[in-house]
Amino acid sequence: MGLLVHIKKDLGLEQLFPVHRLDKVTSGVLLCAKTSAAASELSQLFQNRQVEKYYLALSDQKPKKKQGLISGDMERGRRGAWKLCHSKNKPAITQFFSYGLGDGNRLFLLKPKTGKTHQLRVALKSIGSPIIGDRLYGHPLSLPEGILLHASVLSFEYQGESYRYVDLPNDWLLDEKSLPDTFVNTLAKPPVNTLVKPPVNTLVKTLQDDAVMAIEKPWALSWPVIR
Repeated sequence: MGLLVHIKKDLGLEQLFPVHRLDKVTSGVLLCAKTSAAASELSQLFQNRQVEKYYLALSDQKPKKKQGLISGDMERGRRGAWKLCHSKNKPAITQFFSYGLGDGNRLFLLKPKTGKTHQLRVALKSIGSPIIGDRLYGHPLSLPEGILLHASVLSFEYQGESYRYVDLPNDWLLDEKSLPDTFVNTLAKPPVNTLVKPPVNTLVKTLQDDAVMAIEKPWALSWPVIR
C-alpha cells in the first residue's frame, strides 16, 4: 500500500480506499475512493463486469494472429505461473487488436472481459507474443520497472454519470545492461537509459488513422464478438 500513502500525502487526504488492483509489474490507471462506501459501490461494478478496461502492451515477438478473441480456462502451472486451457467452463476472455511498429515490435490493445490473475500476460503468451520484460511468461528480458503492460482506460457509469479515465504510457524505459546483445544492436548505440520505442503517444502519430483511433478511442472500435 506504499502507493496509496504517497497519493494521500500528495492530495492532502486522510483516507483513501483502493477499488480494484493491478499486478505489481503493471503500470497505469488505478481507481481509488475517498470513502469506504464509495469504494464498496465501485468495487461492485468491477465484480459485476460493468467497468470497461483497456490495456496497452508491447511485444517483440510475432503473434499467431493479429487480432481476435482469446478464451479458455486458466489453471496454475509451475513457478507461480498460470496457463491457458482448451476447456471453457469458466473461461478467461480477452479481445485484442495489434499493430506493427517496425523492427519486429508490436503494440497490443487489449480488452479483458473477465478479471483473472495474470489473464493478459497468459493470453499474449498463448498467441506467441509474451510481453516485453515478462520472464515468467516466456520473454527473455527482465526489467526493473516491471513489464510493458499498461492499464490505459477505465470507463463506467456511477450514480447516473459517465466516467472515463485515460492514460497513455510515456516512460517505458529499458536499462541497456538488461538487454540481450541482439536487442542492443538494433538500437544504434543507445544511452544507458533508452526507450524501447518512443512514448506510445508519439508512436500513435506514426500509425494509420484507424490504429490511432484504436489507441486514443478504443471504445469506438468494433471489438470481436463474444459468443
